Amino acid sequence: MSKAKKLEFRPNDYVVYPAHGVGQIISIEQQDIAGISLELFVISFEKDKMTLRVPTHKASEVGMRSLSSPDIVTKAMSTLKGKAKVKKAMWSRRAQEYEQKINSGDLIAIAEVVRDLHRSDDQREQSYSERQLYEAALERLTREVAAVTGGDEVLAQKQVGDVLVGRAA
Repeated sequence: MSKAKKLEFRPNDYVVYPAHGVGQIISIEQQDIAGISLELFVISFEKDKMTLRVPTHKASEVGMRSLSSPDIVTKAMSTLKGKAKVKKAMWSRRAQEYEQKINSGDLIAIAEVVRDLHRSDDQREQSYSERQLYEAALERLTREVAAVTGGDEVLAQKQVGDVLVGRAA
């Protein structure tokens, strides 16, 4: 049985777990599960009031990664400035693709979803499912931007909002 590459994370590190976004490792603990001793990362997602335990040897396999570099955040912000690329596929197919991008944990892909689903005030209303996907992507994006820049989420949300409004002008 080959061991998966073990990621080097320490308590208090911020990490991105693809399905949940930015969380903070609160500890690394040993636990006996079904007679097997496992080393687990204990990750807290404060905003969702959720704690997740991930086996340390499975972390890279599930896509857990450290926060994006400031360069990637800059690239994500410039992605937001681009023109929305809306495919002519059926909404269900597009919604599935957006969902996959959001859950990929890739900051650039998440920025693409925000860019594509953003509506300025003079555009038509969003459907409920469009709004849900947009808000999920926006929240993931702002949380990671806030964690990388060391600021708070309100400031990051304003920063993202300014880029989106500047694009429409």
